[in-house]
Amino acid sequence: MPEGHSEYPRMHVLSSRTALVMVGMVAVLAVPRVATAFENLQSGEKLTLNHAIELTLRNHPRGMEMRSIAAAAHERVGEANSALLPQVYGAAEYLRSTDNPIGNTTYLNPGFVPRITGTLHGGTPEAGQSFSTTDNFLGGVGVQQYLFDFGRVRGRIEKRTAEAEAAADESRMADLDLIYEVTQRYFALLAAAQKEKVFEKAVQQRTEQQHAAQVKAAAALTSGIDVLTAKAALARARTDLLEASNEKAVSRVALDNSMAVSPDAPSYEVVDVLTYQPIAGDVRSYFQSATKLRPDLQTLEAEARAAGAQIAEVRSDFWPTFQAVAGYSAMGTGLPAANNFNAGIVVTWPIFNGFLTEHEVAEARARRDAIRYSLADLELRIWLEVKTAYLELQTGLQAIRQAEETLAASSGQLELADKRYNAGLGNIIELTDAERFYIQDDAAYVDALYAYSVAKAKLDRATGASLAQAGQR
Repeated sequence: MPEGHSEYPRMHVLSSRTALVMVGMVAVLAVPRVATAFENLQSGEKLTLNHAIELTLRNHPRGMEMRSIAAAAHERVGEANSALLPQVYGAAEYLRSTDNPIGNTTYLNPGFVPRITGTLHGGTPEAGQSFSTTDNFLGGVGVQQYLFDFGRVRGRIEKRTAEAEAAADESRMADLDLIYEVTQRYFALLAAAQKEKVFEKAVQQRTEQQHAAQVKAAAALTSGIDVLTAKAALARARTDLLEASNEKAVSRVALDNSMAVSPDAPSYEVVDVLTYQPIAGDVRSYFQSATKLRPDLQTLEAEARAAGAQIAEVRSDFWPTFQAVAGYSAMGTGLPAANNFNAGIVVTWPIFNGFLTEHEVAEARARRDAIRYSLADLELRIWLEVKTAYLELQTGLQAIRQAEETLAASSGQLELADKRYNAGLGNIIELTDAERFYIQDDAAYVDALYAYSVAKAKLDRATGASLAQAGQR
């Protein structure tokens, strides 16, 4: 095999760098992440996949958004729990008002008419009206304490708790998707950089070949067609190098975007290695792992619990609610004020509300059934994702082995064609064809390693293994 091909190690086990990727993610996800604390790359940094994932999880707005939503859902649990604690409130008033009699007038207070007491107001309204005013003072404290309600408060707490769990699982699912995205783009940049080296080497070899052809033609050892053939081969190699360089630049921009370090990302170098290993386990074991680890499945399970709690909450309206109340007030037109105390139990019971409760219970049950069907649908889709990723991984492994065999054969073909040409037994077309096949097979081997790496990342995403190995539970 020609010198330089050792750049692509053919290992059947993961390199130490790759093996440490998921271990390093444990530290990433275990450390609290501040939504406004962006981290950046250092100029000239040797970027590993582990650090790329760390930057993505810390910096990406999508992850921050989902964590903020989960934090808001967690606070709603506290809001629901507040109903179990005493509700204490106070009030103080000062009014300057007239004191004209209203007789036996009956009225419903619209909310802004002061409560009028006292003997003067029992007089006839025909009495003389006065515009003189007096001072009126009021101060008081009241307390309400939840006692029992047949499940409304407890059901709301359980619902909010399940909703918070669902929001946390949705946040974890967003992290899982981000891990897959940055992993795929990291491997894409690795592959593009490796292919750029393949075509750089091709340009170098074609340049030397053109120079040798020109020297031989000048010495009348070969015909002019050898020079033209070598020149055309060099032009094609430069075109391939240009396309590979562009692919590398685009891949770098995509990786910068995943790590949320755009648009002013410093220069850095990806240092991990494209490699492969035999497949461990069968597709059913991967599916069983997915049913235990997938955050979106856990999200629906939490939503199902929330729907069950919603049924208990609305069903409580069929029964009364009990509260304890107590209060103290002081009021009067001067000092000393009149002091009053009260304490007791308040029972409220919606005896008839137009069948509202029946419809609310039916709605909650229908929503719970819908979530159950959604769970069944998601399990089918997870099986499809796991099976597809597993098949792609198998195909990728077979493609690597075939690419290795092809590359070894084309390497031998190139070596033999080079010897034949130098010995005058072969022509320039035979040599350039052998070089072209070797370059294509070299690039195809890189593509096979990349396809395998992406298929492995896809399977880890389908099973939820990325989060499990990182300790995010």
